[in-house]
Amino acid sequence: MSDERRYFGTDGVRGKVGQYPITPDFVLKLGWAAGRVLAKQGTKQVIIGKDTRISGYMLESALEAGLAAAGLKAVLTGPMPTPAVAYLTQTFRAEAGIVISASHNPYYDNGIKFFSSEGTKLPDEVELAIEAELDKDITCVESAMLGKASRLVDAAGRYIEFCKSTFPSKLSLAGLKIVVDCAHGATYHIAPNVFKELGAEVIAMGIEPNGTNINDKVGATDVAALQKRVVEEQAHLGLAFDGDGDRLIMVDENGNKVDGDQIAYIIARDALRRGELKGGVVGTLMTNLGMENGLKQLGIPFVRAAVGDRYVMEQLLAKGWKIGAENSGHIILLDKVTTGDAIVAALQVLASIVGSNMSLGELSKGMTLYPQVLENVRFSGDSNPLEADAVIASVKEVEAQLGAKGRVLLRKSGTEPLLRVMVEGEDADLVKSSALKIAEAVKANC
Repeated sequence: MSDERRYFGTDGVRGKVGQYPITPDFVLKLGWAAGRVLAKQGTKQVIIGKDTRISGYMLESALEAGLAAAGLKAVLTGPMPTPAVAYLTQTFRAEAGIVISASHNPYYDNGIKFFSSEGTKLPDEVELAIEAELDKDITCVESAMLGKASRLVDAAGRYIEFCKSTFPSKLSLAGLKIVVDCAHGATYHIAPNVFKELGAEVIAMGIEPNGTNINDKVGATDVAALQKRVVEEQAHLGLAFDGDGDRLIMVDENGNKVDGDQIAYIIARDALRRGELKGGVVGTLMTNLGMENGLKQLGIPFVRAAVGDRYVMEQLLAKGWKIGAENSGHIILLDKVTTGDAIVAALQVLASIVGSNMSLGELSKGMTLYPQVLENVRFSGDSNPLEADAVIASVKEVEAQLGAKGRVLLRKSGTEPLLRVMVEGEDADLVKSSALKIAEAVKANC
């Protein structure tokens, strides 16, 4: 079996709806292939959740048919955050969990991601085994062995109670006014209830999904509307989730954005204060230098993983640490959950706010973010512009200007056809002009 994956990217199988592989026929076969590989527990059940994209209905039906042909039952949750599916998979001892979502992408994209029976992302060898099954002709178990579908009616209630259980029982959110932006995505009927039931006054936005408005000028990828609303409502803070509820960006009382690096820093520092920090923090190649320096001042170890929450998870497991984060808002807290969970991460920051009697703005001041500029260059074709002489020369020139107080990172996105150019340093103007200079060189060689 080759170890080169053809369909699985850094976060499952993803693409534009209607274009291979996000087509009904491929997803039907993917359901069948996954069913053949994953059926080990003996429960014959697979939990299927989705976000609010219109294409979710079509892909859900295709997966259900494929699983049934392999002899597995599909247990449908309806719209449900990705981490909720991981939790429910574990709770029901299901063979696997499947989420139909393209996370923070626009509505016309979709994807299929899998969780193991333990609620974790599938290991590489399991993904490769599924890909090997995809090369075979689809078969069907005998009629008496076919799977069938059922609906899990209390899925939302179960997950809400789980989220609340991660918040200290001696604390309450009473007296806090919170704006909650659900990105018209999978948290729309869950997140506002979690914070309300813990005592907060909740102003909800992004809770009217129509199948095509997911992540559209709302949520963790675009917090402008949330920043405006927090200031208008004179709220204590704002919470922005992405379409599938595994990313969190916060907004402080003054309307300032608080990103994944700052959130992880606040959670780690609070754990240190309580004497409960186990090990250090795992970030990524994109993690701001300011976070690294801030943690160093506290004596908290820090390492960088490749970009993608699966790589953060690998480092956490290898080191036995509990806190991992991406600046985009993926926060993994292994003492609470098995995967990135935005609602649970938000609750830990809120516990720090209530426990320390400090505002989010005050808590964020412990570390100073370096100016960081990210330029995305759309890319197609087989050549690699990042290896072009002009691009390499441009990077060397910028690195010489930045010296030890900055860095350059060029990489291909794992989820979209984009090349990402990141420049970071102390001088904001130099960082901006340098990122544009390198991006122009990349464009010229695409």
